[in-house]
Amino acid sequence: MSVQPDSKISNSTFLLTGFPGLEREYPWLSIPFSCIYAMVLLGNCLVLHVIRTEPSLHEPMFYFLAMLALTDLCMGLSTVHTVLGILWGLSREVSLDACIAQTYFIHGLSLTESGVLLAMAFDRFTAICNPLRYTSILTNMRIITIGVAILGRSFLFITAPIVRLKFFHYCHPHILSHSFCLHQDLLRLACSDIRFNSFYALALVICTLFLDSVLILISYISILHSVLTIASRDERLKSLKTCVSHICAVLVFYIPIIGLTMVHRFGKHLSPVVHVLMGNIYILFPPLMNPIIYSVKTQQIRSRIQRWFTKQN
Repeated sequence: MSVQPDSKISNSTFLLTGFPGLEREYPWLSIPFSCIYAMVLLGNCLVLHVIRTEPSLHEPMFYFLAMLALTDLCMGLSTVHTVLGILWGLSREVSLDACIAQTYFIHGLSLTESGVLLAMAFDRFTAICNPLRYTSILTNMRIITIGVAILGRSFLFITAPIVRLKFFHYCHPHILSHSFCLHQDLLRLACSDIRFNSFYALALVICTLFLDSVLILISYISILHSVLTIASRDERLKSLKTCVSHICAVLVFYIPIIGLTMVHRFGKHLSPVVHVLMGNIYILFPPLMNPIIYSVKTQQIRSRIQRWFTKQN
């Protein structure tokens, strides 16, 4: 049955949308989604376990990878209860406070992942363009400072617009567009003055996601310029191979965001299923793919996982 407004739903309760028109298929849809969430949790926990237990991986590149895996793990945990709650038929209702909290973590973790990817680009830039000073530049204390700065930028800057959501008057039908709560979705239902939130969100996206992507691009232009000055072809390939995993992670993160933005901006005529599908790809694709990318493309992690499973067998 499709999601319909319910007169019994209070002003502080919202209805989450699953996959419109596919309600009868929820038992079957729950199987792949449960598997995806299991892979997200297990894959990122495995990467964190390997980095923690392998002394040879205690270096800046893998510390940043641990930050990325922890961010992806938290992203999965922040949405698993609402997505699977709908598909398993448990509940599609969410209170305003719980919705605001989920919004805060989803957007905060997205900004965190962007910041971590930028830090990883800086790590590769330093390792390739300034290898003799690599360890002196990226000391443990500096890595901790970078991590704290990323968290501060991600969660402090979004506090003001998220807190304002609590005081808005929501006069439109309390039906959200996804299986989880997003800032722009709550704004769509509000009848209060939302200009501050709209302009602030746009400025925040420009100053974080857009600026991060530009800086990542600049770092790789510098890396490419530095690599091309290396005389040996084998050395050039070896240097570029260390960047392959990070480039894949950047594409896996930014392509779904661009796709979701394009669908929301130009795809109003598309089926609601397309919007919901793009929303779930935006939330689940990076946490699912990053452990796979780094397990396959990073020789140190791949060999450690292979040795670990061989020992178990």
